[in-house]
Amino acid sequence: MSIFSNIFNKSNSKEKSLESNVNPITTELHSHLIFDVDDGVKTIEEALEILQLFSEMGYKKVITTPHIMSDYYKNGPENLLPKLELTKNKLIENNIAIELEVAAEYMIDDGIEKKIEEKNILSFGGENKYVLVELPFMEEPRNFKSILFSLQIQGFKPVLAHPERYMYYHQKKERYDELHDQGVLLQLNNLSLIGYYSPQILKMSEYIIDRKIHSFLGSDAHSFRHAAIINDKVISSKLYKKACEIELLNNTL
Repeated sequence: MSIFSNIFNKSNSKEKSLESNVNPITTELHSHLIFDVDDGVKTIEEALEILQLFSEMGYKKVITTPHIMSDYYKNGPENLLPKLELTKNKLIENNIAIELEVAAEYMIDDGIEKKIEEKNILSFGGENKYVLVELPFMEEPRNFKSILFSLQIQGFKPVLAHPERYMYYHQKKERYDELHDQGVLLQLNNLSLIGYYSPQILKMSEYIIDRKIHSFLGSDAHSFRHAAIINDKVISSKLYKKACEIELLNNTL
């Protein structure tokens, strides 16, 4: 029996026609699909189910981004690249037509400084050397500015994951414009666009989209449920379509 036979019981996603609702994004950025390395998928089968659904949603490439945190998820090329190859082989075996790459979602903490110095960074986008970074949810770290500078002088282009979710920016929305002006690219989460996290986060997503200062959209999928909600609700939403009206960088990857 195919590993995908239980998808029909999980969601009506496969029954939903996308003909009248074509996804304009062909490269998905930001997900947690390397199995058993962080708070994302735990098995390779789970990863393949999500990748199968992404393929059906029109994605041609997925750049998955496991967490790297110096005090918790101590991942790196040495453990992520072998699991990437295993997953790619399984994609071929199961005839899933999607290209898979791995980068990372780096927490801005003390540990990233040494990685930058050693250029031990999993970037994406080829010579563009994009690096996905995230912030703590409680407050902006004191070394954020210096880390951004270090990345940029090493030739990396920082991409801030889900800026709409950092509540400490909600009372000083000008911070989004400041980051954008400093060359920090903003990546919105698809689920934010339907109020999945909170009405406040939806409102900040609307603000960023209205300002046209976002550069990427990403699923931040940790589970099949996340992917199914994006398929069933996000892609057809007015805000998602509005977010895709500008020239996003997803399809240049």
